[in-house]
Amino acid sequence: MTSLTYRDAGVDIDAGDALVDAIKPLAKSTGRRGTMGGLGGFGALFDLRAAGFSDPILVSSTDGVGTKLKLAIDAGNHDHVGVDLVAMCVNDLVVQGAEPLFFLDYYATGKLRVDQARAVVAGIAEGCRQAGCALVGGETAEMPGMYAAEDYDLAGFAVGAAERGNLLPRTLAPGDLILGLASTGVHSNGFSLVRRVIAHAGLTLASPAPFAEGLTLGEALLTPTRIYVRALLALHRAGLLKAAAHITGGGLPGNLPRVLPDGLGAVLQGGSWPVPPVFAWLAEAGNVTADEMLRVFNCGVGMAVVIAPGDVAAATAILAAEGEAAPVIGALEAAPGPAGLRIDGLPDGWPRA
Repeated sequence: MTSLTYRDAGVDIDAGDALVDAIKPLAKSTGRRGTMGGLGGFGALFDLRAAGFSDPILVSSTDGVGTKLKLAIDAGNHDHVGVDLVAMCVNDLVVQGAEPLFFLDYYATGKLRVDQARAVVAGIAEGCRQAGCALVGGETAEMPGMYAAEDYDLAGFAVGAAERGNLLPRTLAPGDLILGLASTGVHSNGFSLVRRVIAHAGLTLASPAPFAEGLTLGEALLTPTRIYVRALLALHRAGLLKAAAHITGGGLPGNLPRVLPDGLGAVLQGGSWPVPPVFAWLAEAGNVTADEMLRVFNCGVGMAVVIAPGDVAAATAILAAEGEAAPVIGALEAAPGPAGLRIDGLPDGWPRA
């Protein structure tokens, strides 16, 4: 009788061991104060006191990359989705005033390909370095029958901390100003609509990008999500940051009101921030309305921050030193009922060129 093995069933233990060996140097490169041990244990340890906290509140976040992964798989480009994974988690931590401390990932696939998986984890390590957090562990699952051989899925888990009493948002008031930190493009939301627009336009990922000279459509759309951690922590440590909103699925209307109390509304000035050309192309090629664009995409603002009116010069100088351009895009006003958002003066046809 034939003796069956786990490899016969589609799971390669040796490949899993080879991947762990391949990513150990990547994880080590993300080490920071508080990290204890390395990969290989049953759980990861982290020393909050060694990280410099005296009375910390832990803040946690989990997220994925969504159907942007489908573009990465179809394009055979796995170098940047790991950055996206980290960004989606740590940007959610920092808006609450927390410093990201450590990160764990979950990688599930139908057939483990060490080179492919290592490229993904290399991106995760790069994202962790940008955010200043340690990659302390994760899980790789090879599940034939659950995923097609070429497919994989990602989930990320981040933990940060803030000293008690230093969480965000702080007290907000009418007249506070809103700054818009630029996005690098679509980031990691709305890719089901992006893929529909590509098909509607009769293009492929290998087609020249209509909005980015010298790049294929796949290369341009896989630009990774911007990580705002260092810039926002610098602003927060200077005592200038009153609130911040990570602009993800739901766009500006769905995310900025989440950090506002009842009785306050955000009023944005249309045309006050630059819109990357990818959004004009999506709107034109897909005949997508302005309202739908704003509800699905970040439309050029990856992070919105609220500061006091007298702090604009100091805040923009700090952000500029961290490489962030941040024009004033609006202000808070008193408004009855739940927090909301209004955009005044949106140019006709926006964001079409």
